[in-house]
Amino acid sequence: MLTQQDNDFLTQVGHGTPMGELWRRFWLPALLPAELPDPDCPPVRHQLLGENLVLFRDTTGRVGAIADSCPHRGASLFFGRNEEDGLRCVYHGWKFDTSGTCVDMPNEPAESNFKHKIRATAYPARDWGGLIWVYMGPPQLEPALPQIELCLVPDSHRYIGKALHENNFAQGIEGDIDSAHVSFLHRTFDPSAEANQARRGTEFYEDLAPRLTFKETDYGFVYGARRTRTDGSYYWRVTQTLLPTWTLIPGPTWPCSGHAYIPMDDHHTWVFGYTFNPKQPLDPQHVENFKRGGGLAAQVHPGTFKPVLNKENDYGIDRDVQRTRTYTGIFGGNAQDRAIVESMGYVLDRTVEHLGTSDIAVITFRRILMKLAQQLQKGVEPYAATHGDVYRVRRLDVVDPEAEFGMLLGKHAEVMHVPSASPA
Repeated sequence: MLTQQDNDFLTQVGHGTPMGELWRRFWLPALLPAELPDPDCPPVRHQLLGENLVLFRDTTGRVGAIADSCPHRGASLFFGRNEEDGLRCVYHGWKFDTSGTCVDMPNEPAESNFKHKIRATAYPARDWGGLIWVYMGPPQLEPALPQIELCLVPDSHRYIGKALHENNFAQGIEGDIDSAHVSFLHRTFDPSAEANQARRGTEFYEDLAPRLTFKETDYGFVYGARRTRTDGSYYWRVTQTLLPTWTLIPGPTWPCSGHAYIPMDDHHTWVFGYTFNPKQPLDPQHVENFKRGGGLAAQVHPGTFKPVLNKENDYGIDRDVQRTRTYTGIFGGNAQDRAIVESMGYVLDRTVEHLGTSDIAVITFRRILMKLAQQLQKGVEPYAATHGDVYRVRRLDVVDPEAEFGMLLGKHAEVMHVPSASPA
């Protein structure tokens, strides 16, 4: 358990908070490119780390992210006119380019130089790798984009969905890195069901108490969950956790799936669910199954990204299905996960929890993130933020007689790294 002070330290991400300043050192996914489909298309409201932003694509296709409040009189720039390489406030016509520079001030005399003294708060934004990214940290520390394999493959090889979850970011990722819950929360009583097709089989139900081991890395940490099989060998699921909150979820074959949990504010999280295959284009049926069961896009209301199955309708729980077909009676892995993490409240009270041996990865995640925020307070910048190449790693899902985690990682080291020459 954490003290209340530590829980606040971990979960609060507003401007000026230690964790918020750590988050601002990283490029963060904000939108899907389809939300800004064309030059001069309508701008989009977006809240990130508690800040109200407007994102827009200008006439040349560049993406801008600026504060929603116009620096003149505070009017919302969401209502602005996106035209001729800038966003123009409709209140008095002030116009800003993607860097936040005021390029026109038509309500001032022609001889006035006032516009040269005005800037809107703006952050660098990039359209890259199937996502629109925003960097909100110190300009002089702007890093290169992280070389996550998802972003290195062609568009046809990946699918990314997005949803809004009503809980703090930490609860979401703590669910992702909890290997023990798969044996329960996502259990189905039909071995041929879709939920089991990406898993190896009965190991999840033969050994309900996986042994966890972790290793801290430059990019975050990697941990192994070892389950003992009936033949004496071990089923290893090795999960990658990439700073600040990306996960690569183990599976025995391609495609690979995972999530990024990005704070909207202290109580809400933007979640990007993805699946990709570096070796070939995605099978359309796989994409449909991902959307319907474990993914995000087909389960949300257009525009708001709020899931259709949510706390107001109890996530569609069916008690008859719970008795006969699945452990929860809730359809789809994403809805099952969300029902649990949202049921904890907007911010989990970690002062009253009781963690066991299966929670090692959760404990490790908290310790590493809090340590990095504490180091940043002392002037030590997070290494991963400025070394994008460290993200070129893969997860591992394997049956192996090796019982030691370190030996397992060494044995499969080549498999767990993205080749330098090509993502495939």
